Amino acid sequence: MSYDLTGKVKLVMDAKTISDKFTVREFVVTVEDGNYPQDIALQFVNDKVSLLDSIQVGQEVTVSFDIRGREYNGRYFNNLNAWKLQAGEAAAPASATGEKPPVSDKDVPADFDEYEDDIPF
Repeated sequence: MSYDLTGKVKLVMDAKTISDKFTVREFVVTVEDGNYPQDIALQFVNDKVSLLDSIQVGQEVTVSFDIRGREYNGRYFNNLNAWKLQAGEAAAPASATGEKPPVSDKDVPADFDEYEDDIPF
């Protein structure tokens, strides 16, 4: 199954090498959905992680992705695996629009990686 969404990039994480054959890079796109904007977390894997290199926070993008699901110890997990990215125009800086600045990797606590062992992927 293939899906598309269009929104503004809120966050682009650094690529993480899980093993010598698997690399993942996550990003978040904010989609306007009526009164309640939705922050959608997606990921690129392996050779697709470089598609995020030229993307700026605040930029309008259209992402094509697949939904992947799996079971681990009786719990079920989903991933939105992106495979195509079309960039639009970059948004005005947050200070010019009066909005809060977007979250970046620098805002993530230093001990965040300690909690990754709780998740099986």
